[in-house]
Amino acid sequence: MKTKIICVLFICASIRTIAQEKEAPMQTVVKAVTDKFPTTRILDVQYEQLGPTNFDSKLFGDRYERGRIDQHDRLKVAINVPFFATASKRFVVTGSLRYKYETYDFGNVYNYATGSNYTKEKEEFHYFAGAVSATYMTKLFNKPVIYNATATVDGNQDNVQRVKGFVTANIVIKRTANTTITVGALAMLDPSSIIPVTPLFTLNHKFEDSKWDLDFILPQRLLFRRQLLENGRISFGTELNSESFYLNLNASNLKGIYELNQLELKSGITYEYRIAPQIIGFLKGGVNNVLSTRVTERGERTSKYIYDHKEDAQGYFRFGISYNPF
Repeated sequence: MKTKIICVLFICASIRTIAQEKEAPMQTVVKAVTDKFPTTRILDVQYEQLGPTNFDSKLFGDRYERGRIDQHDRLKVAINVPFFATASKRFVVTGSLRYKYETYDFGNVYNYATGSNYTKEKEEFHYFAGAVSATYMTKLFNKPVIYNATATVDGNQDNVQRVKGFVTANIVIKRTANTTITVGALAMLDPSSIIPVTPLFTLNHKFEDSKWDLDFILPQRLLFRRQLLENGRISFGTELNSESFYLNLNASNLKGIYELNQLELKSGITYEYRIAPQIIGFLKGGVNNVLSTRVTERGERTSKYIYDHKEDAQGYFRFGISYNPF
């Protein structure tokens, strides 16, 4: 899921750049994309810490556990390398690798079945993903358009677990000095997808006589941004993120490979600063709202979940550093 969002953002940002130039070289496109999204850069490392929160869960529809997550940490590493391009630079193939290490520290947990409290051990999860993405740039009805096809393989420390893919198409419907609007569609090649086809919409608007701009991507983000200091940029807004990893379970009623999918809405402030010509750091903080946390059998639709839980809102803090030669 995470790789899908990243690739969609890559496409949406790329098409804005093409709209600005009749014959935009790929280097210009990549520069615009990597400027907006750190996880699309050659190398990106991020660490996130989420504050304490209370949770209440159900297993097979029955109340299961309630308790407290004292701390929740994530470490993410992303590598993106374009490895093939045609002479015209309108067809490009990119390879991506991603790793995530996720930990949970718990406080007291109450089990509804036994009616007792206990101390839950720290849980650790590893997630790996590799993707190959092919992007083709052209024009349709004299308007810039981008087609993309992406295949992803992911898993955990034990094995490769799934192969997924999707295709997209995006077209610019309006381009002025201050405003760019694009529309498109994404089709999932994944049997576990609840919605096989998703509409895409982006709006980028520069306010008149102002240093501020609006960056809206349906359904992922709404940000207000401006430059702050010579090499810095500040952003305020809300972003929708998805997280996932695999669980190898061996309990009496749960045996096999399962998949956790979590949907989060993060609201707050971000500050980015160019430390050196090719090194960029950022700090981000605010409030995290978990919209959904569900566990399904591997490859099943999230609507057929066996476990789900609710969490209270929590504070979060993230910082990262990336290498971007463009």
